[in-house]
Amino acid sequence: MTENFLRTAHTSDLTAADLRGARALLDEAFDGDFSDQDWDHGLGGVHALVHDGAGTLLAHGSVVQRRILHNGRSLRVGYVEAVAVRPGLRRQGLGGQVMGALERVIDKAYAMGALSASDEGERLYLARGWQRWKGRVGTLGPAGALHLPDEDPPLLWGAGLDPAHELLIDWRDGDVF
Repeated sequence: MTENFLRTAHTSDLTAADLRGARALLDEAFDGDFSDQDWDHGLGGVHALVHDGAGTLLAHGSVVQRRILHNGRSLRVGYVEAVAVRPGLRRQGLGGQVMGALERVIDKAYAMGALSASDEGERLYLARGWQRWKGRVGTLGPAGALHLPDEDPPLLWGAGLDPAHELLIDWRDGDVF
């Protein structure tokens, strides 16, 4: 068994080849259902990349800054994006390596963490201590607050927020969560 190597780097420190490799991994892992907007959402923050000894990218994730309004406060949030493990290598701890690195970034740089999980990926996050948000969600968009009653609630890390108060996340093109 070869040793894997975990590396963290800001988007600005990744090479064009690093970025192409991460995008290709995400396209493969999401079976072609990873849009250009999804890719854009994962840029501009810190990436966690796991390579094997030969340099093949096995897993990727990133954390970017977003804002959440809650109970009269604007919180700086580390929002996890673009988490993927190469098909055929899942359930071997690679996603946990990526998440461990991203959680350390969140713990040191943000008030809390948030993410939107796929049904398949949710087990990983819940097993690591992420919590389902139990309150209402919405976004603060160009036209003001927009409530999203049909939106799946995000998972939160280190939040301790009161679900009696709505969670409003900043607006962005594409999927808001």
